Amino acid sequence: MRNIIELLGIILPALIILLGIVRVFVKKTKGINGFTMLFAILLLIIGLLQFFVFKNNSSGKDEPKPPPLAVSKHSEAFNKSIENVLSSYIRVTDAFVNNDIAAIQQNTTELRTSLDSLRINELAADSLIYLTALQPYENAKTEAESIINASTLDQKRAALNSCSNEFYTLLRTARYDLAKIYWKECAFAFGEGQPGNWLSKTEETLNPYGKENCAEIRSTINFMPADSTN
Repeated sequence: MRNIIELLGIILPALIILLGIVRVFVKKTKGINGFTMLFAILLLIIGLLQFFVFKNNSSGKDEPKPPPLAVSKHSEAFNKSIENVLSSYIRVTDAFVNNDIAAIQQNTTELRTSLDSLRINELAADSLIYLTALQPYENAKTEAESIINASTLDQKRAALNSCSNEFYTLLRTARYDLAKIYWKECAFAFGEGQPGNWLSKTEETLNPYGKENCAEIRSTINFMPADSTN
């Protein structure tokens, strides 16, 4: 609509000028008086400047505003606590990749502490989600303790698999929405037909179950707001 008005500001004065010229030189009759002609010329100049000069200088003002940043549906406190859990968990899987038992013990202890500090009660706003999340939450804490108490690396890996499954269920139930999480699988982590799973923030990760070239993305957790996704 604005462009049409600006074009009319050029066309109408131009028509007045053209009419005046036609009446004088073609029909050889008295044309539009000098004041009107001068006024029309001024309007034409202003219209041209407005359309071709000032429009370019102010083009940014008419551009649509960018959409607001997508906001997580969870509170900042809950998001911080779940990020602490996820960061601790990733450090645990990294320690398993390196077969570093001391690091496994330390990082799993931190995972257990971060799970204890998870603001799980904030999910109580939706009683169904809260009650559904409680079981995998408690199971994840139990399996983290099992990793710490297991006597061999193989036993610790079995406990990691169980812990990963519970944490995966917890994140899906709570509808974690800060990033895309990949659910990875090694189809023969514990022997033929006995898979092992783990969570990762990246598509490419090493296998924490001691197997090379055995990592497949089975699914993803992606509840990110639409404006945050690529």
